[in-house]
Amino acid sequence: MSSEPTDSLLELRFDDQRVTFPAALLAKYNVAGPRYTSYPTAPEWTESVGADDLVRAIEAPNAPGDAAPLSLYMHLPYCEALCLYCGCNVVITKDHARSTPYLDRLKREIDAIAKHVASTREVVQFHWGGGTPTYFSPAELEDLFAYTAKRFRFSPRAEIGVEIDPRVTSDAHVDTLRRLGFNRLSMGVQDFDARVQETVHRVQPYAETKRLLDRCRAIGFDSINVDLIYGLPHQTAASFEKTVDLVIGLRPDRIAMFSYAHVPWLKKQQGSFAKYIPDGAEKFAIFRSGLERFTTAGYAYIGFDHFAHPNDELCIAQRQRTLHRNFQGYTTQAGADLVGMGVSAISGVGRIYAQNARELDAYSKAIDEGRIPTMRGFKLSDDDVIRRTVIGNLLCHCILFKSEIETQFGIRFDDYFAFEAPRLRELATDGLVRLEDDRIAVTPLGRVFLRIVGMTFDRYLREPKGSGERRFSKTL
Repeated sequence: MSSEPTDSLLELRFDDQRVTFPAALLAKYNVAGPRYTSYPTAPEWTESVGADDLVRAIEAPNAPGDAAPLSLYMHLPYCEALCLYCGCNVVITKDHARSTPYLDRLKREIDAIAKHVASTREVVQFHWGGGTPTYFSPAELEDLFAYTAKRFRFSPRAEIGVEIDPRVTSDAHVDTLRRLGFNRLSMGVQDFDARVQETVHRVQPYAETKRLLDRCRAIGFDSINVDLIYGLPHQTAASFEKTVDLVIGLRPDRIAMFSYAHVPWLKKQQGSFAKYIPDGAEKFAIFRSGLERFTTAGYAYIGFDHFAHPNDELCIAQRQRTLHRNFQGYTTQAGADLVGMGVSAISGVGRIYAQNARELDAYSKAIDEGRIPTMRGFKLSDDDVIRRTVIGNLLCHCILFKSEIETQFGIRFDDYFAFEAPRLRELATDGLVRLEDDRIAVTPLGRVFLRIVGMTFDRYLREPKGSGERRFSKTL
């Protein structure tokens, strides 16, 4: 680990801009905070929200005049081996026979959900995540997709995506997925450095990754995303630059450069390499190397950890202020109800969040008993909806027009958010936002610390909680 003298200056260059700021701000704002894939965030959810609440929320917009579109997510949690950095909900086994009952139960959950969805509602987005969806055979994936497609009405223009691991994904897998209509895929890379790969137990040669990506492009996938992680053990700015340059050479359409989330209280295996994790100024230097090289190569920095070609739908949606953020990150499908299925999957429907059981045994028990396996959730109040909209505008569009919030919710913005005014002025003084009479604009520096901007409007962070009940990864 390394530290930077607090009186020194740090610099960023991206989007044809040069941003200089005191190193003390890095120490000040690199704190634990939510990623805001939802508001209120998951630590606030309770077991008082159950399956009946989710069903009522799904049924509410079923009328022909409403018929809100759907985004479906299915969690396929199986992996053959554990990547030590992983914070996802996974089941590790090399015995593929053990996963067959899971698919059977998932089909029963599909049936349980589908019967509450009007046939007039179109699926505009469908995604398989994990785990490793391609842990399953091509035949199993084809069967699961066909089963789903018979029970939901897919839009001819639906975004159909899947996460793949090049180490276990065959040509037969991607050929089958493309034939079924999958048009987007996200490919895990994390880092190409051999020492980093060995430390986190994910050895994945560049040549193997390139060969599969080239095949996916050749058979017609519309969009290919590559996932990276910065802040892994033994990473340096110099070593990560090499990975970034290799990724640029692969020419993906989108890049997600996630900050490594060190949460050993949730994932004990992360403790095995804790002393090798870069932090503070060292981790910032790794982030900077990715940010500057990707933007120099022509990718637009959307915010948080996402990059895309300027003509990509994500960039267009951001410019048009229609970009949305949900449990899968940034998406163009604003207005769609998200319904998650599978162990630990999360739904966001209207004013309801609902999460399935996180443990496989509890999920299986609920399905076997004929129940929708909701374990906890949240009902949003009027205040929650207002704050969710404000945070979403800032994180997605990097600008908020007060008059729009006032018109939408019948409030006077400055009065409603009087408590937040001193903190906003502090952020403005530090150069993260620009305050004007009619708007709040996130500055280039603020785009790097978007979580901090969102936290300003998070009412729940004001309220103390018991030890360990609300813990987050660091913002950078």
